Amino acid sequence: MFRAMQVVLRGEGRRAAAAGLTGHCGYSTASSSQRLAGKVAVITGAASGIGKATAAEFVRNGAKVVLADVQDDLGRALAAELGADSASYTRCDVTDEAQVAAVVDLAVARHGKLDIMLNNAGIVGSLARPELGALDLADFDAVMAINTRGVMAGVKHATRVMAPRRAGSIICTASIAGVLGQLTPHPYSVSKFAVVGLVRAVAGELARSGVRVNAISPNYILTPLVKRILQEWYPEASGEEHRRIVESDINEMEGVVLEVEDIAKAALYLASDDSKYVNGHNLVVDGGFTVGKAPNMPAPAQ
Repeated sequence: MFRAMQVVLRGEGRRAAAAGLTGHCGYSTASSSQRLAGKVAVITGAASGIGKATAAEFVRNGAKVVLADVQDDLGRALAAELGADSASYTRCDVTDEAQVAAVVDLAVARHGKLDIMLNNAGIVGSLARPELGALDLADFDAVMAINTRGVMAGVKHATRVMAPRRAGSIICTASIAGVLGQLTPHPYSVSKFAVVGLVRAVAGELARSGVRVNAISPNYILTPLVKRILQEWYPEASGEEHRRIVESDINEMEGVVLEVEDIAKAALYLASDDSKYVNGHNLVVDGGFTVGKAPNMPAPAQ
């Protein structure tokens, strides 16, 4: 099992350790740090998963956040949960550049500036894994339109309003699928490699305007997107078995499990002045998953 992700299953001891861990719940806006006090952020793909957790983290730390998504009910509910003084929701399909420009302009009109842009909207596309010669380029184009072109639109329009102020932090959600190949279907993997490439391509130019751009590459987390992958690839497995795959089988770290809140804290670091000299960086949050690969060799003689 799990050949599709090329993960070697660990023993039951790893499973038991992970199964005993519990995640966070709720989105309290209480804060003791206020690391983003006075800052204004736009988050695309904000209504669920990493975007939702990051919105809550930003608000806890004093930011005003414009939530952008196409999941209207979830987005409005999150804005209400975070509070009208701190968060608002607007619909934004990142494949339409005009809508990306509009959400940036909305943040400036409402709050006077834009300090942080988190380009987080993304899809996985088809989960079929055909031979490369049978790749569906229509699916490839659809994934690239959101995951890469949509990110480029966010970088472009955030830069448009940040550069004149000589300050700003742009963050792009990438993935370990953009660090190692063959972890996901090709369209998603290529789109995330492209996000990392985009960050590195523009970081030098933006630095001369006082604007930073960085990426975050998470390991698998049990977000709605990953749940969909597991449900399709392993339909006979229960929800609890899917959780064990993510929290035990893929997990490189003993005693801890990667959660959306961990990625939110990584985004908080890149958004805050604590990372004032970090630019063009891909912050990989994977517990060491991508640092090496065992060679395809026969076992040595004992």
